[in-house]
Amino acid sequence: MASYDYPFNERIRTLLRVEDLLAKLLHNVESGHEYSHHCALLTLLQILDVVDRAELKLDLLQELDRQKMAMSMLKGNPAIAPKKLDSILGDIDGAADALRAETTKLGQTLRSNEWLMSIKQRAGIPGGVCEFDLPSYHYWLGLSEERRKADFTAWLKPLMPMQQAIGIILHILRGSGATTKLVAVDGAYQQMLGGAKPAQMLRIEVANDLICFPEVSANKYAINIRFNSLDCSHKPQKCEQDIKFALTLCNL
Repeated sequence: MASYDYPFNERIRTLLRVEDLLAKLLHNVESGHEYSHHCALLTLLQILDVVDRAELKLDLLQELDRQKMAMSMLKGNPAIAPKKLDSILGDIDGAADALRAETTKLGQTLRSNEWLMSIKQRAGIPGGVCEFDLPSYHYWLGLSEERRKADFTAWLKPLMPMQQAIGIILHILRGSGATTKLVAVDGAYQQMLGGAKPAQMLRIEVANDLICFPEVSANKYAINIRFNSLDCSHKPQKCEQDIKFALTLCNL
């Protein structure tokens, strides 16, 4: 099943962006080729920009503490597997402790790296990191794969507690809420929202062989979903057929 997440607020939007960037970064680091490492480094600099615009560390710690309190209240519930609950609580404690152990602002060690910041300054210019612009960077890309991977390991180490915390929070978020199987008549679906606890994200799942994708317009009052087909030379066009999909309204 192909899945699509749509956040309802800036806090969840930031978590999803950092998760996506970290996944691409780690994939490119593991690939090993110098072009992959070039993409990985540019992605790392993008993560710094996203993290810099949000008090992410404080938000993560507050959310982990809140989830720990909520999970702790489930102890003794016969419907909850105690070993699974203890494992989740252990993961939350580990992530929170690792975050608190980093006494500086998220990404501060990277911002203090003058060489990385010199690349970041040029990276915003189209073609600005060519070898004649940054010969030191060209030299670094020519070093061995093992050396470059070792540098990435050192640069990423302060960010790993953040990745662990985001992974736990989004895992809990995605697992919340009941999934409903629905049909978008003529490719469109609308639903009004309500309740004392508004949704923070919706999750749409569709069959892998579906030849269209969902576009979502939503807020805490209503959601509108329109399924479109892809034409790489024109704007996406609305699917004029009934589309089966699964919808989950997620809330922490």
